[in-house]
Amino acid sequence: MSGVREVAWWPLGSSYLADPYPTLRRLRETDPCHRGTLTGGVLVSRYRDVNRILRDYKHFRNGPGDAKEEHQAQNARPLLNVNRLVAPDPNRLVAADPPVHTRLRRLVRQAFNVRQMAKMEGYIRTAAHRLLDPAADEGVFDLVSVLAKPLPVLVIARMIGWPEEDFALFKKWCEGPRRLEPFVQKYRLDAIDPPLSKEEIRDWIRTAVRFKHRLALLVEERRSSPQDDVVSRMVGSHEDRLSLKETKAMLRFLISVGNAATTNLIGNGVLALLRGPERMQQLRRSPNLLPSAVDELLRYDSPQQVTTRIATEDTEIAGHPVASESRVHLLLGAANRDPEKFERPDELDFGRADNRHVAFGRGVHHCLGAPLARLEGRVALEVLLERFADIRLAASPAPIFGRTVVKRGLKHLHVCVRR
Repeated sequence: MSGVREVAWWPLGSSYLADPYPTLRRLRETDPCHRGTLTGGVLVSRYRDVNRILRDYKHFRNGPGDAKEEHQAQNARPLLNVNRLVAPDPNRLVAADPPVHTRLRRLVRQAFNVRQMAKMEGYIRTAAHRLLDPAADEGVFDLVSVLAKPLPVLVIARMIGWPEEDFALFKKWCEGPRRLEPFVQKYRLDAIDPPLSKEEIRDWIRTAVRFKHRLALLVEERRSSPQDDVVSRMVGSHEDRLSLKETKAMLRFLISVGNAATTNLIGNGVLALLRGPERMQQLRRSPNLLPSAVDELLRYDSPQQVTTRIATEDTEIAGHPVASESRVHLLLGAANRDPEKFERPDELDFGRADNRHVAFGRGVHHCLGAPLARLEGRVALEVLLERFADIRLAASPAPIFGRTVVKRGLKHLHVCVRR
């Protein structure tokens, strides 16, 4: 038993942030249902267990519990609470379970179908080129701030129909400190980031208030004058349309979650290619591999590392008893490197035959925006390879990963390019 406890999961250490996978491998091999005071729950790391739990919403719910449970969760206050980055609000898709989840997802998923993605591809490509135009002549630039971060912001703004004259407000809210939102405060996730100054807090509050008012105005505009955008589909004249409260909650979710996932996919993916230049050359020679390459990059360094479920009854995971109402933290990054599922999991293989990774979850909660993230990731890589004959890591500064637990993404990635 003592040997098991020697595997420490401290996700804010510099070595873990740089490369979490050696620690995740040790957890998966020696303690696949890890308990500790650090998280106030159990950490599950094997693919077979993670996949099963993601699919089983009846025994592992995603939504909030009752008032008593929430009160207990707040009072438990573990050292590091990574329970969820979502509020216990049934109007939020990611916080709901069937049948509420089924209705919300049905009303929104048409925005991400094949036809809509085909319509967006041209805009994404044009936006990517436009973002790279000013930086291309410099030779060295930060890929995260120039491309990976602004591209998904432009795309989701276009999809929901946000007015161009207010884009600065939209961009500022998207890039703001998520830890000041109520659901982040509730789960004390602010403890993992450097504190903000009083002026930064006041500025963010002003931004959030303005954003909330503009979002409500947009919803009302689309109610009276529908257009070809996501908001119009949510609030259209059909009988089962979303309420105003549901619509605003859904839009905040799509904007916040969708941006981070795509930013991290592009940043993490390009870094993996830069560290394995033979793989980048493979994509130059065989661009038809790009769709499968995007999925392999998602598996290799998952943009989201942790998601959480709550056990609805006493159960067992990896031979360990887990009590009802326990929080079960699923280590997606560990599952995606499990050799029991993936041959040579620590290598990039763009021809991998069976690549059913869990980077976007599984089952009823499979990420709604996965088609859009894949499309943006593919187009971003295509544009980079088209524009630059050579792309390398800049001599300095070194790539820096953000100090976050649930998601994994770069703060900076400086590259040196040649046309």
